[in-house]
Order: sequence, then C-alpha cells, then structure tokens
Amino acid sequence: MKSFPQPLTTAEEKYYMQKYTEGDLEAKHILIERNLRLVAHIVKKYQPPPEEMEDLLSIGTIGLMKAVVTFDPDKSARLASYAARCIENEVLMYLRGKKKSSKEVSLYEPIGTDREGNEIQLFDVIEMNEEDVYRRLERKEDVIRLYQQVESVLSQRERMVLKLRYGLYNEEEYTQREIAAMLGISRSYVSRIEKSAIEKLRNFFTS
Repeated sequence: MKSFPQPLTTAEEKYYMQKYTEGDLEAKHILIERNLRLVAHIVKKYQPPPEEMEDLLSIGTIGLMKAVVTFDPDKSARLASYAARCIENEVLMYLRGKKKSSKEVSLYEPIGTDREGNEIQLFDVIEMNEEDVYRRLERKEDVIRLYQQVESVLSQRERMVLKLRYGLYNEEEYTQREIAAMLGISRSYVSRIEKSAIEKLRNFFTS
C-alpha cells in the first residue's frame, strides 16, 4: 500500500479546523490529506482484493471528506475519531449496495413444495402478468449492466461524482454545489465531469 502523510497532531488539527471554519479551503485540503492514512487503515480491515482496493479507498475518502465538512468540535473531541465512523459507514454502505446490486435471483429457483410434493418455483407465486415479469427482468438486467459500466468505463473522479450525484450504491444524493465543496473544485467542473460520465454510459446503452 502506498505511503500517506503523517497524521495531524491535536494542536495541528485544531489549528487547521479553525482556519477551515474561517473559509480557508487550503486548510480543508490539509485536513483531508493528513487523514488519508486513517482511510487506508480502515479499508485494510476488510481485506479487499487488489483490484477493489482503489475503489474502497475512493469510497473511504468520500466518508473522510464528509467528516471534515460536517465535523462539530463541540460534539466530538477529535476529528479522527469522528472521521473513522464516517469512513466506516461509507465503506459498509458501499459494500452492502454492491452486494445488493450484483445479487442474482432466478424466477425458477425452487422455494419449496406443495402438499403433493411438487416443487414450487418463485415464478409460480409472483402475482403479476407475463408482460410485467419480463419488464422487471429487463430493468434488473439494465441496472446490473449500468453498475458494471460505472466500474469499468468511468474514471475514478467520474465514478465518485456520479455516486454522490445520483445516490449510487445507496449513497446519499448531493447537489453539484455540495459535491464541489466536498471535492474542493468548482460547481461548473462538477457539471462537466457529470456530463462526460453520463455521455460515456449513454453511448454504451445506445451502441
């Protein structure tokens, strides 16, 4: 795992947090950067395969950014303690959402037997017409394909913006202005990133 800057001391943390509350965005970047080691430490606990490490670090960093933005010194003594909970929650929410989105359910999966011992399938007990069944199946397949494309064709920043903007993986939805504040970039830049990502996904589904 790559090296990260040393964590802030208690005095440094208070100093930069005060500067940030006064509107110093550079202080915000320092608070985030100097706590990246905490993100790596928490992500490492889940023992992700190498190919998922980058995604989990990105998700954990989102939790860290949220922590910096919402931290209240009057309610928590240390930013690191508060951030650890935010990072953990973000990673867990992502993992649950990913598991849910990739879970395949077959309509022909046996779910029991009737009184005569005949096998009952899920398809037998769904109360909907045939058209509704296939429409739902197509929608489910589209959702699975969408998530696959989000992970494979978008850049790390594009994935992050879409996850925050549209609530992917059970993420809370944010406005472009809120995302800009989290990432320390302009709202117009967030808009360009979002449009680029959507265009890539649209090209896949229309090709």
